[in-house]
Amino acid sequence: MTAAPELALARLLQLASPALPVGAYSYSQGLESMVEAGVVCDASSAQEWIGDVLRYSVARLEAPLWCRLHDAWQAGDPAQVREWNDWFVATRETAELRAETLQMGYSLSRLCVDLGEFDMQALAGLRTVKGIAFPAAFTFAVVQWQIPARSALTAYLWSWLENQVMAVMKAVPLGQTDGQRLLAKLATRLPAIFDVAYKTPCASWSNFLPRLAIASSQHEIQYSRLFRS
Repeated sequence: MTAAPELALARLLQLASPALPVGAYSYSQGLESMVEAGVVCDASSAQEWIGDVLRYSVARLEAPLWCRLHDAWQAGDPAQVREWNDWFVATRETAELRAETLQMGYSLSRLCVDLGEFDMQALAGLRTVKGIAFPAAFTFAVVQWQIPARSALTAYLWSWLENQVMAVMKAVPLGQTDGQRLLAKLATRLPAIFDVAYKTPCASWSNFLPRLAIASSQHEIQYSRLFRS
């Protein structure tokens, strides 16, 4: 069952909006340290860095796990949600990445309660997920608002992509037109991720991107920074 298309779209835009009060804009996921090191210094290098993180980390682990969390909420199985949630938190390789998903997950789950739109049984299941990560809270809202999974995952990925581009625009800095070019080019990769994510068995999931973990670790001790660590 899905909501009326127009309402589902409006809810999806709400979840993907930079105005969603979860603090996503305050994180760079190590990108700022790559700017400090001179690895990301212009639009071309920014596209390469963000594109590689999307391809080798987000698409290969976070997106498939997002699909499992969605299915668990859809099935009314909070125990399965808790298992996948804890698994995802364990894959966050640095204190910064872990703090980011937990803070954003807490903020979105709190918002879900405060909105007063979801039934008590659903919220009771949400409250059983201690230390909730952002993908678990996001998929909860998606299921409760009856948003189609394909569109919802695309919006989730778009939100991540937009935050990364906004971060690089501030840190390099880049102009608004360069930022829009980056979004236009990288967004072409999003549609294919859903089908692959749903088909990929857990044994094939991968988050092997050592330089991302190093960048995040370096950012935690970076002397001067715009973004949280």
